[in-house]
Amino acid sequence: ILGAGFVEFMVEGKRITFSGDLGRPEAFLMPRPTALRETDYLIVESTYGDRCHPAEDPRDALAAAINRALQRGGVVLIPAFAVGRAQEILYLIGNLKKTGRIPDIPVYLNSPMAVQATRVFGQFPKELKLSASEWDQVKDVARFVITVEESKSLNTLHQPSIIISASGMATGGRVLHHLKFLAPDPRNLILFVGYQAAGTRGEALVNGGDHIKIHGQMIPVRAEVVLNETLSAHADADEIIGWLKNFTQPPKLTFITHGEPLAAEALRKRIEEELHWPVKVPDYLETFSLN
Repeated sequence: ILGAGFVEFMVEGKRITFSGDLGRPEAFLMPRPTALRETDYLIVESTYGDRCHPAEDPRDALAAAINRALQRGGVVLIPAFAVGRAQEILYLIGNLKKTGRIPDIPVYLNSPMAVQATRVFGQFPKELKLSASEWDQVKDVARFVITVEESKSLNTLHQPSIIISASGMATGGRVLHHLKFLAPDPRNLILFVGYQAAGTRGEALVNGGDHIKIHGQMIPVRAEVVLNETLSAHADADEIIGWLKNFTQPPKLTFITHGEPLAAEALRKRIEEELHWPVKVPDYLETFSLN
């Protein structure tokens, strides 16, 4: 996302590098992650350490899902992370409209944080892959919804439209109010565009839950629910390995973090078998002496 970076610091002459969330090499908005050449110790994430993203163009799946809902006369609700994903969705919807792949219907960005983040993106065009003029087209795709009254009014929409709201896993935020109104109607579409962590409403919905609890009420889910897995901002297993191959020599030790146990273990095995690096998946509160 905008402003992301690696953390690299020196301790008693030893270089330690922390990858943070590793971006993808061919993202729509962001340039590819910087190639690093050396470090003594590396801490790397493993969110998608056990799988690869689909090769499908995200625009194909996005257009197909949106058009299905519009043909039913429904509303498309897209729960999206406020920083990064919401802006990418705006870009993709603008592209689909421009190329005639979806109709020119109203689009609403209903998340104060996403609105502010979108404005911040526009202040740093040199950090993006897009030109300033291209970014101007992106931010004009949607109407920015600010007030609570405007947000509530979206629940009375009777014409096909798209609402982008946070949070991306439906754990909180304004998207919950829209889910209460839109989930019971089979004409509508709930389109998830990011990772859904275990135990979240988003995970329950994409796994076929027919009711979800919102504000103490059990809400029936009759709307179509789709998870578009092509839009993750996290590097997948192949992309992580590709980034690691930029190092001119192996770190003395690589630590794998920030992933479910199966993903972390799968990445550990790949690093050992393909790169022949010393690598560890640390246990909770485990300590290491860096020599």
